[in-house]
Amino acid sequence: MSSSNFLFFSLALLIITLSPIPNFASASLKEANALLKWKASLTIPNNSLLSSWIPFPMNSNASVPCSSWFGVVCNADGSIHKLNLSSSGLKGSLHQFSFSLLYNLTHFDLAMNNFFGPIPPEIRLLSKLVYLDFSKNKFSGVIPPEIGNLHRLTNLYLDSNNIYGLIPSSLGDLTSLNFLYLRQNQLSGPIPIELGNLTSVTTLDASNNQLSGSIPSSLGDLTSLNVLFLYTNQLSGPIPIELGNLKFVTDLVVSDNKLSGSIPSSLGDLTSLNSLHLSQNQLSGPIPIELGNLTFLTTLDVSNNQLSGPIPSSLGDLIFLKILYFYKNQLSGPIPIKLGNLKSVTDLVVSDNKLSGSIPSSLGNLTTLNFLYLHHNQLSGPIPIEFGNLMFLTDLHMSSNTLIGSIPSSLGDLTYLNFLYLRENQLSGSIPIALGNLKSLIKLDVSNNQLSGSIPSLLANLSNLQLLSFRVNKLSGSVPQGLGSLHSLELSHNHFSGHLPEDLCHGGKLRHLSVAGNHLTGPISGGLRNCPSLIRARFDQNQFIGVISNSFGIYPRLKFLDISHNNFHGQLSQNWSKCKNLTSLVMANNNISGNIPPEFGNSTQLQRLDLSSNHMVGEIPKEFGKMKSMLNLFLANNQLSGIIPPELGSCDLLEVFDLSTNRLNGSIPRSISQWEHIHYLNLSNNKLSEKIPSDIGKLVHLTELDLSQNLLTNEIPSEVQSLKILKILDLSHNRLSGSIPNAFTSLPSGIDIDLSNNELTGPVPLSSNFVNASLQGNPGLCGNFTGLKFCANQISEKKNDPFHHQLILVIMLPLIGAILLGFFMCGLIAYRKQKRHSPQKPLDKEGGDYFSITSFDGGVAYDDILKATNNFDEAYSIGTGGYGTVYKAELQPNNLVAVKKLHSSSSENVDHNGFLNEVRALTNIRHRNIVKLYGYCSHARHSFLIYEYLEKGSLGSILRSDVLAKEVDWLKRVNIVKAVANGLAYMHHDCTPPIIHRDISIANILLDSDYEAHISDFGTSKLLKLDSSNWTAIAGTYGYIAPELAYTMVATEKCDVYSFGIVAVEVIIGKHPGELPTLSADYLVLANVGDSRIPLPSPQVEKQVNLVLNIARACLNSNPKERPIMRQVSNMFMKDLL
Repeated sequence: MSSSNFLFFSLALLIITLSPIPNFASASLKEANALLKWKASLTIPNNSLLSSWIPFPMNSNASVPCSSWFGVVCNADGSIHKLNLSSSGLKGSLHQFSFSLLYNLTHFDLAMNNFFGPIPPEIRLLSKLVYLDFSKNKFSGVIPPEIGNLHRLTNLYLDSNNIYGLIPSSLGDLTSLNFLYLRQNQLSGPIPIELGNLTSVTTLDASNNQLSGSIPSSLGDLTSLNVLFLYTNQLSGPIPIELGNLKFVTDLVVSDNKLSGSIPSSLGDLTSLNSLHLSQNQLSGPIPIELGNLTFLTTLDVSNNQLSGPIPSSLGDLIFLKILYFYKNQLSGPIPIKLGNLKSVTDLVVSDNKLSGSIPSSLGNLTTLNFLYLHHNQLSGPIPIEFGNLMFLTDLHMSSNTLIGSIPSSLGDLTYLNFLYLRENQLSGSIPIALGNLKSLIKLDVSNNQLSGSIPSLLANLSNLQLLSFRVNKLSGSVPQGLGSLHSLELSHNHFSGHLPEDLCHGGKLRHLSVAGNHLTGPISGGLRNCPSLIRARFDQNQFIGVISNSFGIYPRLKFLDISHNNFHGQLSQNWSKCKNLTSLVMANNNISGNIPPEFGNSTQLQRLDLSSNHMVGEIPKEFGKMKSMLNLFLANNQLSGIIPPELGSCDLLEVFDLSTNRLNGSIPRSISQWEHIHYLNLSNNKLSEKIPSDIGKLVHLTELDLSQNLLTNEIPSEVQSLKILKILDLSHNRLSGSIPNAFTSLPSGIDIDLSNNELTGPVPLSSNFVNASLQGNPGLCGNFTGLKFCANQISEKKNDPFHHQLILVIMLPLIGAILLGFFMCGLIAYRKQKRHSPQKPLDKEGGDYFSITSFDGGVAYDDILKATNNFDEAYSIGTGGYGTVYKAELQPNNLVAVKKLHSSSSENVDHNGFLNEVRALTNIRHRNIVKLYGYCSHARHSFLIYEYLEKGSLGSILRSDVLAKEVDWLKRVNIVKAVANGLAYMHHDCTPPIIHRDISIANILLDSDYEAHISDFGTSKLLKLDSSNWTAIAGTYGYIAPELAYTMVATEKCDVYSFGIVAVEVIIGKHPGELPTLSADYLVLANVGDSRIPLPSPQVEKQVNLVLNIARACLNSNPKERPIMRQVSNMFMKDLL
């Protein structure tokens, strides 16, 4: 080889050797430029580590991104295969991300940034991806199904974004997946059954979404699974028994869904389980005893379900258990003694169930216990003294049971105790002095028991104590000094005496103070006069004295104050208007005098003002018209004069207004027409004159109107016919003239009417409402009513020849009988022939005769009822309801029935085939406390239902009559409430489908001759079509309607429960509970609210009456979910009133 050739060959070899590989340089450069292009689309914070991503010079090393760019890692070939930008404060989207150029990525981590927008389907191009984390961003849109193509993926984190739509079934193709996190998005629809193919997955978290449908049984195939989180979704159906195959699962959480059915016993096979959460579902049935096999379990939560039956004693074998939550179920039976073996437990919560029997002393062995909640059960017997061994206990709740005996002094050893709640039991004896050792105690509540003796002075040494509640007991003595640091002190309804201590509110923290219903005397302490922290205070029903203006100061946070039934005197100060948050001010029954300060009008938050039964003089300030929030205004029994200010019409939220027994004059202002919410109006015993304004007819929610003992003149306005729910109307002792308007026949049946001692003339309208009305003292009235003279046309009828009548009767009666018998025989033959030839003939919906009635033949019943009611003459009417008028009919001698003739608007809305099916079902109802429905008749002219007739009439008419109410003693009243509870429980729980009454009130409860209660009107609304006006309007009687019905417009069993609560209270107090100042537990006791028309009961009966009030209060809970069901109410009566 020549030297020149050798030189050329060597030079060429050197060039080739020194030249870079072109593919490698080109690939790195493209990937780097792609990232730089994406970076340009992002919002990056100052001083970000992404500042290392900079373009590099052409002559620099192409591997710079791999060595110096933040979050970038390259493989051996120099290609980018890991990108980790988590927690970098980046904001942007993946729109500019080049998936096609970065196809070598195996790890892609953007967690904890602010990325938004959809996840592009181009992500499928990252086919080598093993780890993908987009969690804790703001990604939206759907999960692209193309992710299912990433078959190498082991970790997929999409949690904590705004992703919506379905979980794609293609995720089931990711068979290498170990971790799948989809939680905290807006995913909906079912869980794909294909996820059961992920046999390598160890953690599956789809919690906090909107997933629906059932849990697929295929998840039982995930045999590698350790963690399954499906909580806080809308999953329904049963828990699959196949989940019992997950042998390695340690955490199973499906709480806060709509799961139903029983807890599968197969869960007892999950022997690796540490945590089992099934709470807040609709699970029912018993707790499986097999759960006692979960020996490694540390947390068991099945709270907020509908589980029943006993607590399995096998759970006492779970020696590692720390948390046991069974609260808010329907568990019954005793607390197992074996639970005392749970030596590691810190939280034991079995409250809000039906557990009974005594509390086992073995629970005193749980020395690691922090929280013990046993409240709202039916536990009895004493508090175990062994509880003094629970040295680490911080919370002890045993309220609302039937515990007896004394409070054990051993509780004084619980030095870590923060909260001790023993209220609403039957505990007796004194308060242990040892409770003064509870240095950590924050709240002590032993209210509603039978405790006696005095308050131990050592309690004043508890420097951390904030709440002390002893209300409704039998405690006596003086209120001790040293309680000035409390936030809340409740001592109402005991036998305390003496003066209040001067140091109350000494610490400036007192917010709630109640000393009502004691024997306290003297002036209000100076410490309370200067207590700006006060929010709610009750001093009523004591013997306090002092000048009213000097006894109280200015309270910027005060909302409620009741000083009624004391001996305060002097004049009101204008300072009350400076209590800007005041909503209720009650000063009734004192000796307060002078004028009402006009500054009260500045109390724009005030909802209740009661100055009644004092010595107030002067005029009602016109400034009261500025109190736009006023609901209840009581100024009765004073010496107020002048006119009723027209400005009061601006109080358009007013519900109760009582100005009775004053010296007011002038006319009733027409501005009252603005009171569209008012249901009680009493202007009696004044000197009001002129005519009753026709605007009275606009007060359509009135239930009681009393204008008696005035100087009112002219005619009664016919507009009273608009008062469709009026119960009491008293216009007596006025100077009213003219005739009684026929409009009175439109008023509801059972109304109490008093028109006595006026100057009324003419005939009394024919209406059952006037049978018991007071009409005396009106010489010009006439009619066929007791105490009135006959009208002229009635007298002329009396003068007719009696023999003539007898002759007609002798001739006509046999003839009519023969004709009726003939019609009956023909009808019977035709009916049998028709039944034989066309048994399934449809009803004639064009108005012909059709009937379905069990106890009578339809045609005969129809004719007999027309005859017995004289073609539904008003004289036979005994009541009017929302769907029709009720008549008394005697079909045969001593065979009385009540006939409800449906209003035409109601019968027109009826689907008659469906209607008769409903009637047939309702006629099969047999319960001693439900009015028997005999059946239904219909004709082109009339449609009516036929019911059992009850002799005593409605409970409402009896309670509103002072004479009749005295016949219903306490035991009868308790039995009436019990009977109503039994009837409603039958309707709700024993009828299929359940019957919701929708209108429980004292007007719809009838009494037989033995004062046994029977629920009436129980099927009428059920029989109407769902789209009729009677259905879509708010069902029920004003004052008995559950509050939630106003916005849900859906009647449920819990609406009936609320109405029952109102009725129960009304039976005991003899008047609607809306007239009470409060329905709080410390006030709603017999001593405060009992019907004064009957003598006090014996101690044994008093206990039963107070039980009725306690149960009623639970039924009146504003949250329908917190109300008991009627079966529970009925069982409580059966248990405690035997």
